[in-house]
Amino acid sequence: MAESVYRVTELVGTSSESWEKAASAAVATAGRTIRDLRIAEVVELDMQIEEGQVVAYRARLKVSFKFESPGE
Repeated sequence: MAESVYRVTELVGTSSESWEKAASAAVATAGRTIRDLRIAEVVELDMQIEEGQVVAYRARLKVSFKFESPGE
């Protein structure tokens, strides 16, 4: 097996409906510009509250993707 190098970066997705949709939005958006996403780990969930009501769900994720060698 060849050696590989991965980068881990943090994303925050938001949704007015759920934490699951917030996490999915973050991955979908990142996937449009980052190739070969491998793992997404939810590290924190929180909510934005205004006037006593939840207005947004936020999911903080660590995602990893593989670095490509020149010529790949």
